[in-house]
Amino acid sequence: MVPFFVQIKCHLGKSYEVANKLADAEIASEIYSTAGDFDLLVKFYVEAGTDIGHFVNERVQTIPGIQDTRTIITFKAFS
Repeated sequence: MVPFFVQIKCHLGKSYEVANKLADAEIASEIYSTAGDFDLLVKFYVEAGTDIGHFVNERVQTIPGIQDTRTIITFKAFS
């Protein structure tokens, strides 16, 4: 499995609605509320070889209430 993160900026007043829709879709591993330029930080796992760009475009950005996203691809976990 390949992990990556997506920062999500929601339309005003839609953060909880978007977070609930992500949880209901069962596509996110972890969902955090954040302060700053983005409202949510979401961790996803996809199968190796999955096109992350297509995944974000088709499964995440189509959720109503999302205004903008920033995808963060990770390379290595340190312990």
